Amino acid sequence: MNLNETTHEYQPDGSSLSDAQFQYVEGQGRPGFPVLLAQFESQSAQALAQLPCARDLPYGAHERQTFDFFPARGDAAGTLVYFHAGYWQSRDKSGFGFIAPAFTAMGLNVGLVNYPLCPTVMLAELVESARAAVLAIKARLARSKSSAHPLIAAGHSAGAHLAVELALTPGLAIDGVIALSGIYDLVPLLGTTLNAKLRLDTDSAVRGSPLHRARPGAPPALFAVGGAETQAFVAQNQAMHAAWRAAGLASEAVVVPGADHFSLLQDWISPAGVLVAPVARLLALALARQPRRR
Repeated sequence: MNLNETTHEYQPDGSSLSDAQFQYVEGQGRPGFPVLLAQFESQSAQALAQLPCARDLPYGAHERQTFDFFPARGDAAGTLVYFHAGYWQSRDKSGFGFIAPAFTAMGLNVGLVNYPLCPTVMLAELVESARAAVLAIKARLARSKSSAHPLIAAGHSAGAHLAVELALTPGLAIDGVIALSGIYDLVPLLGTTLNAKLRLDTDSAVRGSPLHRARPGAPPALFAVGGAETQAFVAQNQAMHAAWRAAGLASEAVVVPGADHFSLLQDWISPAGVLVAPVARLLALALARQPRRR
């Protein structure tokens, strides 16, 4: 389902939401999450055991500034750099390695990135760390033929926010962005328990919101969200897509019917998933864009 078919309307000040704490925290939870996340952990361990992978490669001095690198099967056609969920304050790349087999089979290198967490760092520092990770992965690719192929910034939830920030960074040369169930306007989080560790005020929340900074020249994007997520997440997805389009950028927005915040990832990597065709279109756009900036 295309987001333009929905009736959700997003207000940047969060006024469309009756209870931000519910919309962004309690309302997103599902009883099945512990079992699903344990399944992700098991599948990730299996991927690490079965696929070639360079693990815990450093890209900075912080102990969490590391990434895992899964090379593509056969000749690489591009690289996917993935940032995990956790509201910028929890989780680890080790629980999301299960995405790698699907994309290495498509001919993509996969970089799974860890980053410093709030409140150890402020959100702006966390974003800078994500940029440093991309530069380190590019340096690794420069030693191979993969440096001549597209680089896709991808992420889920907080990681989707980071992927969009990377796509909007001048000079970073991102060729496409896949943003899954992200938050692109941070102002509604100010009154939630999430802000105890994020430590945002109004000014820093606005500065950290890529919704307000879509610009011409940014790469094509795919914005996806689960149809079973709260109104706030569906509306954030729609708003970021609309901002991308308003800036004259290629964008596709998808609501995956029945998917919640984490089962959305299962659809993303499924060969029969709703997102297969949109991902293929995004990769084609990224491939077409890349020679123009080489």
